[in-house]
Amino acid sequence: MKTILQKVSFDATLFERELRKALTLLHPSERSALRDWCYQHFLDVYKPLLDKYFQQPLYVK
Repeated sequence: MKTILQKVSFDATLFERELRKALTLLHPSERSALRDWCYQHFLDVYKPLLDKYFQQPLYVK
């Protein structure tokens, strides 16, 4: 998941699509690790997008 997010990070639409996909596939305990990693690597570029998916339970099935 992390590798894919890094590879598509140049495009906001692709990044959002892959982030959404990752969140639906990951176990809840893995989501928090992904959240921490995403904020560490993409905070400057995608903070509003990260907040959208990690501040609200939008990714829960």
